[in-house]
Amino acid sequence: MECKEVRPLIDAYVDRELSSSEARHVEAHLEQCPECRRESEAVFGVSRIVRQAVYHRAPEPLRSRIMAALPQAAPEAEPEARTEPGPAPESRRPARTRSWLDGWRLPRFTGGGVAGARAGTGTAPRFGTLGTVGAMGLALFAAAAIVAVTIALHPRQTASGAFVDELVSSHVRAQLSGRDIDVISTDQHTVKPWFNGRLDYAPPVEDLASSGFALVGGRLDYVGHRRVAVLIYRYRKHVVDAYVFPDAESGAAAEAEAGAPALVRDGYALVRWREHGMVWWAVTDAAPDVLHRFEDAMHARLAAGG
Repeated sequence: MECKEVRPLIDAYVDRELSSSEARHVEAHLEQCPECRRESEAVFGVSRIVRQAVYHRAPEPLRSRIMAALPQAAPEAEPEARTEPGPAPESRRPARTRSWLDGWRLPRFTGGGVAGARAGTGTAPRFGTLGTVGAMGLALFAAAAIVAVTIALHPRQTASGAFVDELVSSHVRAQLSGRDIDVISTDQHTVKPWFNGRLDYAPPVEDLASSGFALVGGRLDYVGHRRVAVLIYRYRKHVVDAYVFPDAESGAAAEAEAGAPALVRDGYALVRWREHGMVWWAVTDAAPDVLHRFEDAMHARLAAGG
């Protein structure tokens, strides 16, 4: 490839947005071209600075001013009413037509008792107004019973399906991108301070190597409409991502109780629990029982005060 072909691709190359074949061609050119290599190093430097920048939450007054400055959506105009010509007098429908409720009508009683019902005329007895209401009530009761049985046979999910999908997607995306770690360290005293200034809360960080889960680093991710801390552990050949949220996050906290059964989504296991004012979600491609051992190890370490 020539310089004029490589230069427009450098940003995409740095962000790992190129296909494997395109990336190989760009890398081959960068090895031979000092100018393009310098430009790629500059882009890498900017990317690194942006990823390591201190996080500041915008003040609420600024958000309010921005929202107030946004143009208001114009109300949709109501469609003009179409005037349909009325039917000819001879074709007008009678005041009352038969409906599917006719067959459910109770007999009208006149003068009390069954004697008031018309008999011998061949005409089926009909419901009165009270009978119609009763039939509709019976139909509503049957529908409610069906809904109740459906709910009983299909218990509600233990966590928001959309939120679980978002966690799994975040875990998979990090593994595929090759940039699953922002701070690489097995030292909890290096990983924990790295989050300072990048989040509005301080996640607990523990090394669980003695239990088989070695701390390898951490990263920032965006899940549930906010930045979150992700602690990264290694179990044999598997990666365990521990997403740590403040306990006030309602979406993350759904059914997050100790000992809750593991979830499995698209071949990935998830467990969640509450501890130290945080909600923990662990995700891995290992077996679900591995995550329960991880939860137990984290609980024991935090209970012991690190």
